[in-house]
Amino acid sequence: MLHLLRHRGGTLRLPLRRHTHYRSVLAIRREDINAWERRAPLAPRHVKELTNLGYKILVQPSNRRAIHEKDYVKAGGVIQEDISDAVLIVGVKRPPEEKLIPKKTYAFFSHTIKAQEANMSLLDEILKQEIRLIDYEKMVDHKGIRVVAFGQWAGVAGMINILHGLGLRFLALGHHTPFMHIGMSHNYRNSSQAVQAVRDAGYEISLGLMPKSIGPLTFVFTGTGNVSKGAQEMFNHLPCEFVEPHELKEVSKTGDLRKVYATVLSRHHHLVRKTDGVYDPLEYDRHPELYTSRFNIDIAPYTTCLINGIYWDPHTPRLLNRQDAQRLLAPVKPSPSATDGCPELPHKFMAICDISADTGGSIEFMTECTSIDQPFCMYDADQHIIHDSVEGCGILMCSIDNLPAQLPIEATEYFGDLLFPYIEEMLLSDATLPLEKQNFSPVVQNAVIASNGSLTAKYKYIQKLRESREYAQLMTMGAKKKILVLGSGYVSRPMISYLTRDPSVEITVASMAKDQVEHLAKKYHNTSPLFMDALKQDEKLSMLIKKHELVVSLLPNAAHPSVAKKCIANKVNMVTASYLTPAMRELQKSAEEAGVIIVGEMGLDPGLDHMLAMECIDKAREVGAKVESYVSFCGGLPSPEFSDNPIRYKFSWNPLGVLWNTIQPATYLENGQIINIPAGGSLLDSVTVMDCFPGLNLEGFPNRDSTKYADPYGIQSAHTLIRGTLRYKGFARAMSGFVKLGLINADPCLILGLGAPPITWKELLCTMLGLETSTSQDSLKDVVYATLGKDDVQLEAVEWLGLLGDEPVPVSESVVDALAKHMEMKLSFGAGERDMIVMRNDIGIRHPSGHLESKSISMIVYGDVNEYSAMAKTVGYPTAIAAKMVLDGEIDARGLVIPMTKDIYGPILEHIREEGILYNTKSTFSL
Repeated sequence: MLHLLRHRGGTLRLPLRRHTHYRSVLAIRREDINAWERRAPLAPRHVKELTNLGYKILVQPSNRRAIHEKDYVKAGGVIQEDISDAVLIVGVKRPPEEKLIPKKTYAFFSHTIKAQEANMSLLDEILKQEIRLIDYEKMVDHKGIRVVAFGQWAGVAGMINILHGLGLRFLALGHHTPFMHIGMSHNYRNSSQAVQAVRDAGYEISLGLMPKSIGPLTFVFTGTGNVSKGAQEMFNHLPCEFVEPHELKEVSKTGDLRKVYATVLSRHHHLVRKTDGVYDPLEYDRHPELYTSRFNIDIAPYTTCLINGIYWDPHTPRLLNRQDAQRLLAPVKPSPSATDGCPELPHKFMAICDISADTGGSIEFMTECTSIDQPFCMYDADQHIIHDSVEGCGILMCSIDNLPAQLPIEATEYFGDLLFPYIEEMLLSDATLPLEKQNFSPVVQNAVIASNGSLTAKYKYIQKLRESREYAQLMTMGAKKKILVLGSGYVSRPMISYLTRDPSVEITVASMAKDQVEHLAKKYHNTSPLFMDALKQDEKLSMLIKKHELVVSLLPNAAHPSVAKKCIANKVNMVTASYLTPAMRELQKSAEEAGVIIVGEMGLDPGLDHMLAMECIDKAREVGAKVESYVSFCGGLPSPEFSDNPIRYKFSWNPLGVLWNTIQPATYLENGQIINIPAGGSLLDSVTVMDCFPGLNLEGFPNRDSTKYADPYGIQSAHTLIRGTLRYKGFARAMSGFVKLGLINADPCLILGLGAPPITWKELLCTMLGLETSTSQDSLKDVVYATLGKDDVQLEAVEWLGLLGDEPVPVSESVVDALAKHMEMKLSFGAGERDMIVMRNDIGIRHPSGHLESKSISMIVYGDVNEYSAMAKTVGYPTAIAAKMVLDGEIDARGLVIPMTKDIYGPILEHIREEGILYNTKSTFSL
C-alpha cells in the first residue's frame, strides 16, 4: 500500500519505493494483552535494514507502543491494521486467541513449554489453526544458552524498582533514606535518567546520610546470567563493595555505612550434597534432587535484600521456604542505643526482588506475581499471608513478570539486536509446508513448538505434562475441601485469606461484582471467580452448591433462607454471619433430618457478642453465681479522627442495613420492666449517653428484641437485659431528620426504577413534600427546615449530603435504597482512613456469698490502613474460623447452630486472639 505524504507547502506526493516486488512480508503485531506492554520485537532501525533488503514490513497501529509510528514509517514500515499478507508475524507477548490467523508463522513468548495451564487454550487454538509457533524462550545456542531475551533489561528495571521499594519500606519503619529519591523504572524516560537518580542516592550514602540504626545494607545477587548482570550494572552506580559470600556475615555487622555491600551467589556457594555436604557440579547437573541449599543458613541471615535471577526447576533445591522466612523474621534483640525516633530494623532480611517471577519456585512463598500497577507486597510468614502494602510485618516482595516493559524503548532495541540475525531465515517459513522441508538453523528449528497442527517432536512432552497434571488434579480432587462463597463484599477478603492458608481448601467466589471476584481470585491462591447473580439464578445456584462441601453466604439476610433450602436439599453445610431469622429457624427440622449443619450469627454482632457473653455466663454458672443484669452495646464506627461529617459516621458494611435498622422496633428488659419501642423511627428518640469510654463521646440505642436472649443465654433470672448499637453522639439526631422527611422508606418507588427518567435529589424531595419540581432551592430548604421541626443539626446533615441540590438520584427500587447508595458514595472511607469496632458488655453477677460482681468486657479493634477494615476482620475471621471447624468436623450438632456452647465459642475466641482481635475484662465487687 502506498502512503500519501504531505510537503510542508501542503502538496501531496507519492513516496518512491526501491522495490516493487517484495521478497517476503513480515508483520509486527500490536501488543494487546497487558496495558503496560509497550515493547515491540523490532525497532525502526531493524525495520530499515529489512526494507533495504527488499522485505515489506507491516506494523499494526498502536498508540500504546512506546516507539512512535512515524519512526517506523520513516524506516520504511507500513502502518496497517490488516496483517494477513504477512508470512511471519512477530510480537512480544501472546496474541488474543480470537485474533490468530490460520496457517501463519508466529514468533512470541508463548509461556507454554511448562504446560502452563493459563496458556493451554492458546496452544490448542494454535494447533487447531495449523499455526507454526516459534518461541523466543527456546531459541538457544549449542550450549543451551538463550540467544534472544530481554533478561538484561529485566535486571536493570528490577534493581531500580527494589531500590524504590526499599525507600518506601524503610520509611514505613521510621527511616528516611536516600532511596526515597529513586522512582519506579517506568517513571524515567530512559535508563540514563534512572542511573542519575541512583547516582544521586549513592552520593548521599557516601556522605554518611543513611540512618545509623539500620546498620550496613547487604545485597545478594543469585545467578551469573544476563538478568543478574543487568541488576548489578544498575547497582554499581551506588558506592558499593562486592565481597565473597563468606564475608557477608562480617560486613553485615561492621561494614561502612557510607557504602552498600553485595555478593554474587553461584551454585557452589550454597548447594551441597545431602549426604556429605560436598558440591559436585557434574553430579548436580544430572541429579539435582540429591542436593540441598544452605542459603537459608549461610547467606540469608546476613542479607538485607535478595535479587533473585535464577531459573528454577522442580527437581532443584529451593532457596527459601515458609519456615525459613519465619526464622528470618524473628525479632532481633534491640540494642540500648535504639530509641523511638531512631529505631532498629525489626530483622535483617528486608526485601526480595524476584526477577525470575517464578511463582512457587526458588522462593516457595512467592505464590503470585506483583504488577507494575501494584509492584510491592508484604509476605507475613507467621500468618502465611500476602498483603498489598509496604507496612506491617513481613518481607517486602517485588516479582513483576514483565519488567522490561518499564523501559520499553531500550528493551525493544536490545531485543531486536538479538532477534535480527534470525529474522531472514524465519521469513522463509511457509507454515503450510511440513517442518522438515524448511531449511532452518538449529537455533530456529529447535524453537518451533508447533507446526502443521501438531506439537513438534521435541515438545510432545507438553501434552504428557498436561495429561499428568490433569490426572493429578483428578486424584487429589477427593482430598480438596471445596467451599462456595456467595458474595464478595467487605468481609470476604479476611475470610478467604484465612481459609486459603489451608492448601487443601479450594474456594469459588460467586458474585455480581465482577471486578471484586476477579481481584479476590488474583490475590488468594486456590480461589476461583464466578460472575453470577445468586439471587436470580436458582437452578445454577443449586447445581453449584451440589459441587461443594460448604457454602458461606455473605448475601443480604433475606437471601439466606433460599440458600439454606438448597443446601439442605443437596446435603451441603452452610455458614453465615447474619441473624437466624424466623424464616431460617423454620428450617431447623428439615436441616436436622438431612444431617446438615447451618451455622448462623457468626460475625461480630451477632457473633462475638454471643461468645463473650456466654464465656462470662458459663464461668459464673461454674461457681454457682447468677446473672442479674446483662447490657451489651456494639458499634462499627470511623476512627475518631475520621468522624468529620454531620452524621459522625462512615460505612464499613452494608449501608442499607444501617439505615433500615434505625426504624426497626425494639424490646428490652430494664429493672424488671419490659420496654417496647415501636417501629418507624421512635428508636432514635431512645438514645442514651454511653460513658463507658468517655473520650469517645458515644451514644447508644436498643437493637431489636433483647428479651429473646434470656433463654438461649440461660439468664432468665436477670432483671435487666439490653442489647444495643453504639454511635458517636449526634448520629441519632441526624438520622431522625431523614426519617421525618420520609427517606427511610422501603416501598417500591417507580420514579427511581430502571427506565424511569433521571431525577435529582432536589426534584425527589419536592415530589415527596408535595412541591412542584421547579421550586427554588431556597424555598425547598424552608419547607425541609419546617418539616424537620426547625432542627439546625438535621438540616446541616441534609445539606451536607447534597439532598437539596442537583445531584442525580441513583437508579433504585426504593427511596431508602437510593439513599443508601448515595450515602455510601458520600460516607465511604478515603485513602489512609480506618474504621473502628467498639464493643462493651456490662454484666451483674450475684455470687453465693451475696457479693455483686460488676464485670465489664471491652473490645476495641481498629482497621488496618489500606488493608482489612475492623468490621471486615471482626466479621470475616469468626465466620472463617466457624467454616473451618465445620470442614474439619469439629462441630457435631446438626440443624441450626449458633455460638452459644463452649465447644464452639471456645476455639473461636482462642483463634481470633491469634488474629489480633483482643478484649479485656475488669471486675469490681460490692455487697
